[in-house]
Amino acid sequence: MKTLSCILMGYLIGSINPSYFLARRKGFDIREKGSHNAGASNAVILLGKGRGIFCALFDILKTCFVIAAAKRIFPFYPHTLAVTGTSCIIGHIYPFYMKFRGGKGLACLGGMILMYDRRVFLVFLSIEAVILFITNYICFVPITAAAVFPFTYGVLDHDRFGAAFLLAAAAVILFKHIENLRRIKNGTELRFSYLWNKEAEMQRLGRKSPEEE
Repeated sequence: MKTLSCILMGYLIGSINPSYFLARRKGFDIREKGSHNAGASNAVILLGKGRGIFCALFDILKTCFVIAAAKRIFPFYPHTLAVTGTSCIIGHIYPFYMKFRGGKGLACLGGMILMYDRRVFLVFLSIEAVILFITNYICFVPITAAAVFPFTYGVLDHDRFGAAFLLAAAAVILFKHIENLRRIKNGTELRFSYLWNKEAEMQRLGRKSPEEE
């Protein structure tokens, strides 16, 4: 019952998607433009940096909130973080009211790592910043973080059940980024430098900016 309760709490809170609702207020579906993703990175592109940052913070904080709530409700349940955090990521990626087409889980993953341990979060943040700087593609951040965190958690906490849940989340996140990897291979993926060098990036891709498409 504790496991099922954590799954339900995590999924429902995770399915709250600010980028989707903000775009709807603007009169369009965020999943039909830009990177076709209902997440903070696409919100930055289509709604502006301010709203995009708000969406990222909201997604991080909703994960922190639901994990903290689950820990308070089930203080002696050893798998709270892994089960609730994974379910929050799944809810964000596959929200029922959006026909299971949501975001890609990066901010929620970040919120879960932050709730796990601030020091581990800072280490991951530093490493991912280097990866982002070297590759210039944001998709490598969730891919590498999702792949490494389950093993980090498993080694530090000796929690095989929780690590198995985190591996499920990692598999979903990796699956959601296959298309990004294909676009990188084909040379059609937006680089991170688009945020400050839009014209050069659009010239490289030979198309209009995502918000104009």
